[in-house]
Amino acid sequence: MRRRDFLPALAAPLALGQNTGIVPPVQKKGRIKQGITRGVFAREMSMEDCCREAARLGIKGFDLIGPADWPLLKKYGLVPSMYPPGPGGSIPDALNRTENHAKLEASLRAAIDESAAAGVPNVITFSGNRHGMDDRVGADNCVAFLNKVKAQAEDKGVTICMEYLNSKVNHKDYMFDHIAWGVDVMKRVNSPRVKILFDIYHAQIMDGDIVRNIRDNFQHIAHFHTGGNPGRHDIDDTQELNYRFIMQAIADLGFTGFVSHEYSPTQGHDPIATLNKAIEICDV
Repeated sequence: MRRRDFLPALAAPLALGQNTGIVPPVQKKGRIKQGITRGVFAREMSMEDCCREAARLGIKGFDLIGPADWPLLKKYGLVPSMYPPGPGGSIPDALNRTENHAKLEASLRAAIDESAAAGVPNVITFSGNRHGMDDRVGADNCVAFLNKVKAQAEDKGVTICMEYLNSKVNHKDYMFDHIAWGVDVMKRVNSPRVKILFDIYHAQIMDGDIVRNIRDNFQHIAHFHTGGNPGRHDIDDTQELNYRFIMQAIADLGFTGFVSHEYSPTQGHDPIATLNKAIEICDV
């Protein structure tokens, strides 16, 4: 390229960045499509600043953000990767109780339609707590509900994701606290649009054997969350999970969904530096 042609070409993207405030993202290997949740940032950061930093660091998705902020996410090239809780129930009160089904069916169907229209790939839901209910009864109730709504999810191309959580530390009495329970539900629903949100932090506490469980049940998993154990803090060498090895295994399986960071930075650590480190470790 001649020098007089090169200088205008260089100025154009610089001017674009100045006008939009959007910095070109750091280039990543891209085998793992990484996302985030709001909690990885400092509380005082504005939503726009969170989006700007996420885009700059090469993040692709932003989980659990509601429709009011979807235009802001899209301004920065971020996918609203998981519809927030609400339409699919709450952690303690959700699909395992038949008395919730009529209300949740209406709200979840509306969220599926809204997600499809806006290009949101996933909607979160939960098993709910036991409250003395037998796990087999709860599973039957969840299967019955999911079988009612799966055709709409399939038609709209939106995946209903039931989250796997720990009942030992964070969510006492939660029913879907072992991978075998969730896989049983998924097998019986048997839909490409009803799958598991595999939270690696929670899975480590309840079942361990992370990579084997991911490999053995990969066809039933649509989405991942990360977090260091113990404490659900930074993704680094201060915790017991080898996230580089885990991400290598996920990438080798050909996973095309999102792996979203859902941790709280250790007190005193810079949230942006912490996030950058997590992204680097998971960029396999």
